[in-house]
Amino acid sequence: MHEHEPLPPPSRLASIASIVSGIAAVALLATTVVLATQLSRVEPVATGDAPVVTSADVVTTTGAPTASGPQRSIDPSWLASTAAATGIPPRALAAYASATLVAADESPQCGLGWNTVAAIGATETGHGTHGGSAIDPDGWARPAILGPRLDGQGFAAIRDTDGGQLDGDTAWDRAVGPLQFIPSTWARWGADGNGDGVSDPHQIDDAALAAVRYLCHGGSTTTPSEWRRAVFSYNHSDAYVDQIASRANAYAAAVGG
Repeated sequence: MHEHEPLPPPSRLASIASIVSGIAAVALLATTVVLATQLSRVEPVATGDAPVVTSADVVTTTGAPTASGPQRSIDPSWLASTAAATGIPPRALAAYASATLVAADESPQCGLGWNTVAAIGATETGHGTHGGSAIDPDGWARPAILGPRLDGQGFAAIRDTDGGQLDGDTAWDRAVGPLQFIPSTWARWGADGNGDGVSDPHQIDDAALAAVRYLCHGGSTTTPSEWRRAVFSYNHSDAYVDQIASRANAYAAAVGG
């Protein structure tokens, strides 16, 4: 299970009380979660009381999987225009997009959109920018992003599971990397998204692919209830799910959804 407290992104150092007070404001958006597939311009389609979105594919991969890993090449024009419209750093966006294209091949029934992964990346670490960090051209968060010690003091209590290998803490676990994986979760779901033969949660291609596989492992995310179930499994908080829905919808709207 991926149960953790996400780092507050630089633009939202809010208290738990302020997060709870915002639930009502995003509740309506949360019932209209974005369900885009592939890399696409999303178009709302009314179905009953909950608008669902389908996709009109406008982007395809520009390269085959690498010899040692599944990373996809992303259309440069799509990447540039989408990054400009959403404010997502291009290197982070490329990782999110590649991961969802891989998932579309591996688990076509999942239907997870790039904008959901981007919303998680924004909420967890501001796309790898928390605390003055940044994603370098090779996809590494530098300096490394570490969440608070999960020592039961305001957070869950999770004793060290990795000997400090990923988080530098031999007493307690800490969520790590741009998508904030707990070491024990990474031990099960870690992925090699950039094809370098190593699975590392501090590298955004690896982290994004692991996140998408985790979100898709329960099956389809193509209805609001299925989507909410998947995101709730990533972080067991309805407020968190509402926040991801709000951001995912905002990204879709920014590119014409």
